[in-house]
Amino acid sequence: MHDTPTTSPFKQPRAVWAVAFACVVSFMGIGLVDPILKSLAGQLDATPTQVELLFTSYLVITALAMLVTGWVSSRLGAKRTLIAGLVIIVVFAALAGLSGSIGGIVGFRAGWGLGNALFIATSLATIVASASGGFAGAIILYEAALGVGIALGPVVGGLLGSISWRGPFFGVSGLMFIALVATVFLLPKTPVPARKQRLSEPLAALKHRSLATTSIVGLLYNWSFFTLLGYSPFLMGIENPILLGAVFCGWGVLVALFSVLIAPRAQRRFGTARTLYAAFALFAVDLAVIGIFSTTPAVVIVGVIIAGAFIGTNNTLVTTAVMSIAPVERPVASATYGFVRFIGGGLAPFVAGLIVEAFDPQAHLPFFIAAVTVAVAAVVLSTVRSSLAAADRGEVAQPERSTLDRVEGRDPIVGGLAVGDAD
Repeated sequence: MHDTPTTSPFKQPRAVWAVAFACVVSFMGIGLVDPILKSLAGQLDATPTQVELLFTSYLVITALAMLVTGWVSSRLGAKRTLIAGLVIIVVFAALAGLSGSIGGIVGFRAGWGLGNALFIATSLATIVASASGGFAGAIILYEAALGVGIALGPVVGGLLGSISWRGPFFGVSGLMFIALVATVFLLPKTPVPARKQRLSEPLAALKHRSLATTSIVGLLYNWSFFTLLGYSPFLMGIENPILLGAVFCGWGVLVALFSVLIAPRAQRRFGTARTLYAAFALFAVDLAVIGIFSTTPAVVIVGVIIAGAFIGTNNTLVTTAVMSIAPVERPVASATYGFVRFIGGGLAPFVAGLIVEAFDPQAHLPFFIAAVTVAVAAVVLSTVRSSLAAADRGEVAQPERSTLDRVEGRDPIVGGLAVGDAD
């Protein structure tokens, strides 16, 4: 039923639109706090390292929650899991806005990360299951939600943050409450999966060399990614949250364009491995330039915006690499990969803050480390090059593929799906 494409990918049932709207708001959370990091540090008398814990608590809890999302969703079903995730986000985002200390906000961001993990882990499959006009149209809609969310997050954060640092948190809570109501009333009841996933499966999957290797690549790359995202606002010399939001909006637009449009085309022409080698190398150079000129705000701003192109490409193709050669079911591979890579993303901004406070006030070293880390990611990726080449030729068989996987195998938009596997 989902194989016949619609005239327009945007002709979908209201249930699909409800989940897509929630996806936009959820993806906004990636860059939402960037424009208010300096404001938080100043108004709450916090150090940059303490402020960076906003990323660390959110992403580390998201990583840990990835180990249980499959277990939860296989028992509750997709709709109940989505609702649980949305409720948690609404509550903890509001509590973060009500908090009066940096420690309180960090703690509530951790709860937010738990809700986000439950929601993101289930949203793509829910959109596909609810679409009534073709798998391709559902995926395009999902990718559009991803792109809009990434680009709008810093803008909304900047606009609301210019009123009060509490504004972005209350804004997300309010928007997610609207998404929650829409999901409850518009999304049909979804069946509980026949097979119950075991809690041990995501960690046990690391025994497979291909999955463990590509997950380490994801960890190294995300270390570099979140060093840039988390610490660069302190180097731009911009106090106005709206202007900071505009910078990261430019970054987000490039992330979205390269994720959805450029990366799949480059993959088809050059292959997954070669495209990633090039993107990793260019990202490493970009990070090194930011590190060298960390005291020159104009260079930092341009470097951050340009990095969106490399990050967009990497986001799509690293996930493609994981999903194409992992010898386990897609939900398990996704949970394993999400757990490992978000650990790197969560720790990187905090470590950058510690380094700067300890002995590098001009913040050269964190970006040099990030440049080396992403270069090492390319080296690690090369150890599974033959498996990636086989996957590009369609020679890698996936075990016990789900309905989503079988439909995907008949659909030409396979690169774009990888972006949506942000979980």
